[in-house]
Amino acid sequence: MARKPIIAGNWKMNNTIAETKALVTDLIPLVKDSACDVVICTPYTDLATAVELTKGTNIKVGAENVHWAEKGAFTGEISAKMLVELGVEYVIIGHSERRQYFGETDATVNQRAKAALAAGLKPIICVGETLEEREGNKVKEVLDRQVAGAFEGIDKEELTNIVIAYEPVWAIGTGKTATPEIADETIAIIRKKMEELYCPKCAEEKVRIQYGGSMNPKNVKELMAMPQIDGGLIGGASLKAVDFSQVVNY
Repeated sequence: MARKPIIAGNWKMNNTIAETKALVTDLIPLVKDSACDVVICTPYTDLATAVELTKGTNIKVGAENVHWAEKGAFTGEISAKMLVELGVEYVIIGHSERRQYFGETDATVNQRAKAALAAGLKPIICVGETLEEREGNKVKEVLDRQVAGAFEGIDKEELTNIVIAYEPVWAIGTGKTATPEIADETIAIIRKKMEELYCPKCAEEKVRIQYGGSMNPKNVKELMAMPQIDGGLIGGASLKAVDFSQVVNY
């Protein structure tokens, strides 16, 4: 299998610098022999600490958002260049919480992704439908639109530097999880769209797609056994070293 699994933790707005030191210190020995790529995406204030602590380990560090401009009058925003200078390698873009609470659109996701790639960062691009959209049989329509919008103007040579995270909005922070079969079928829709946008080989060999809907130590084995699922974007379970390591070492 050409696609190496990737497990990424999304800390969201959690952990002070002191808490970051404790969590990362505990995590390092627990995941050192992992067969998958391991990423922790932390709040901006924790990035420097996380980068310093993970030097020489197999853990990569990501940010939770990035602006599309190199610099300018964008109060409160952070540029890709600033993240690269810190030693950050990955960045989450278009998380459903950004879309829901902060007006993120398919167009701004695309702009942010392009800026990240131009600076040498690896975007984790999030897509996913709401419960209303799923119940209205609009899953394919929504995902096709989100994927096409996110990848507008992005060259196929960049695909190995991009991760897609499928996160059903109805399963984030709710404790609800798509069944492994539903998750796999839905990720297959995303992969099919990538095939249409690029090529069958690109979609099959270059594009890694994570599941991001409440993956945890109890359900990780079932989910990761599915042929379309290449990893997880982990929320709550990433805030405890033991729980996150159990997902990583599934």
